[in-house]
Amino acid sequence: MKKIKLLSLLFVTVFIASCSSIRVNSDYDAAVDFNQYKTYAFFKQGIDKAEISDLDKKRILRAIDAEMQKKGFVKSDSPDMLINIFTRANEQVNVNNWGYSPWMWGGNYTTVNTSTQGILYIDILDARKKELVWQGIGTGVLTLDRERKQERINEFVMEIMKKYPPQKKQ
Repeated sequence: MKKIKLLSLLFVTVFIASCSSIRVNSDYDAAVDFNQYKTYAFFKQGIDKAEISDLDKKRILRAIDAEMQKKGFVKSDSPDMLINIFTRANEQVNVNNWGYSPWMWGGNYTTVNTSTQGILYIDILDARKKELVWQGIGTGVLTLDRERKQERINEFVMEIMKKYPPQKKQ
């Protein structure tokens, strides 16, 4: 019985740890010279359409701002690039069956848990042409805990922005 409890605890710990990871993808226009972009601004018309609270928008924009400044980009009223965001959320239901144990009566256990899977898209547009030149996408489990929300958003943005600017393969 102790082994089963220990294995259950181990499984739950591994599951929670795996939920905290963020999967990231990016895509970009290979014909664009990303060295030309030095300044940025947020694309207000697009950000206003994002279907999340204004508080979460502010959190995301602050995180993007911090990451862009770390990379040496400067916020400007006449930018080279515009940054837009949009989000999606899906409810995730996980059902886990714990196998059969011959020495335990009724040794088949099932656990069910739910989580919210969030997707954050960060788009970078050429400000002059108003064309999408780069897109980063981060997918991971969200938190509703206000204390951890900014931290989780920072993780999402940091992981996505690691892919910008794209490094062309030689």
